[in-house]
Amino acid sequence: MNSMPKHEHFKRVRQDHQTELVEDYVEEIAHLHSTMGEARASDLAERFGVSTAAVSKVITRLKRDGLVIARPYRGIFLTESGETLAKRVAIRHAIVLDTLRRLGVPEEIARADSEGIEHHCSEETVVAMRRFLGRPDT
Repeated sequence: MNSMPKHEHFKRVRQDHQTELVEDYVEEIAHLHSTMGEARASDLAERFGVSTAAVSKVITRLKRDGLVIARPYRGIFLTESGETLAKRVAIRHAIVLDTLRRLGVPEEIARADSEGIEHHCSEETVVAMRRFLGRPDT
């Protein structure tokens, strides 16, 4: 068996944690646009239970990374790259959530757990979950 050294597992977890915040924000911005027609910093602050100053810091990072466009006193919009990431994250989230439901995890627990688990699943794990759910790999 070709096993990865244990420190490599921890390294991957640290990398996953770094992308987790970005993924949560682009996913929520896309969700707000689809349900409310716009995404504002105050909406994000309310959703995540943080201050608007905290949201502003993350939005600055997302702008730097080319994922959003935001101007003072205007909404926050995903770029094409942001849209692509948001769709990928939403699909992965749905697969993880549906897998937990299928395993019999109670709804509220499945929703809460999927918010964390989704960021730590490799593509191979997501493919296996798709197979488990009887969904095509594409």
